Amino acid sequence: MATGLAIMGFGGGAMVGAPLAVALMERFHSPTSVGVWETFVVMGVLYGALMLFGAATVRLPRDGDVPLVAARVAPGPSLTAREAIGRRRFWLLWIVLFANVAAGIGLLAQASPMVQDLFPGRVGPVAASGFVGLLSLFNLGGRLGWSSASDRLGRRATYALYLGLGAALYLALPTSARLGSVAAFVAITALLLTMYGGGFAAAPAYLRDLFGTREVGAIHGRLLTAWSTAALVGPSLVTYLREAAVARGTVGAAAYALTTRLFAALLAVGFVANLFIRRGDGEPVGRAAPLAPIAPIAVEAQATAGAPGRSARGWLALALRWVVVLVPLGWGVVSTAAKAAALFR
Repeated sequence: MATGLAIMGFGGGAMVGAPLAVALMERFHSPTSVGVWETFVVMGVLYGALMLFGAATVRLPRDGDVPLVAARVAPGPSLTAREAIGRRRFWLLWIVLFANVAAGIGLLAQASPMVQDLFPGRVGPVAASGFVGLLSLFNLGGRLGWSSASDRLGRRATYALYLGLGAALYLALPTSARLGSVAAFVAITALLLTMYGGGFAAAPAYLRDLFGTREVGAIHGRLLTAWSTAALVGPSLVTYLREAAVARGTVGAAAYALTTRLFAALLAVGFVANLFIRRGDGEPVGRAAPLAPIAPIAVEAQATAGAPGRSARGWLALALRWVVVLVPLGWGVVSTAAKAAALFR
């Protein structure tokens, strides 16, 4: 859940940044300038200020702090990054992440032309841009929702759900277009994007379950080569297949039929790879690992003493941090909802 909450910002950034850039370019547009360089300057200052604010806000636990709830840790020794990439389970998870990301980012990259091709005359450029923003919103929600669910369901079961249900949904996409149902198409793609976001957010926890915490950051960095590879393959595959279909005179849902079948097959490969992931002791990865032992005396002492109260200044600082997060995010949600409403008119 904590990872999903942090990575939500990555999913929601485009939802805020894109309309902000458009609004600033309109504001700075003049007979002598299209407003691009001014927009870059303003956005650069805003991003720099927000990132510095976030960096100054981060705090490490104080010496002597003891969690009230024991953390879940993977049994057995923690592996280094070099040891991890020498294990079969790392490469199986690489395939899982590649399949999930290639299908999700391929859909996201071509969402605007796809919805206009599938519903000509009903969905124009403005509604299509709202559709892309709506997908970003569900991508954001999936990063928190699905990663939180994986704490209960277990990482292996959650990824099996992503990949298995995702394959079925991709096969259903052309049918929703042939039926002429914009609502069904939007619902299917929105659910697919929650799984794309959730699969990305739950990956660090899956690595922690498999390899421990010793160098989980470095292992995650190596796993992200699957994401970067998928970012090249997914959109390129959709674009190439669409252009090839159009060159043959194929239009509408038929132009994307092969693409959706290939993505469904790709997710099926990821589903099988996920089934073969095992811990080092040969046991399959199921629910989160057992609770780690913690010092009962320290917990009792903390509970007896009571958690230190937050001062009025502390509450004010906490409220300020949430305002900094929620105001731009709320503006992005409202802007997205206003544009997406055109889809259903």
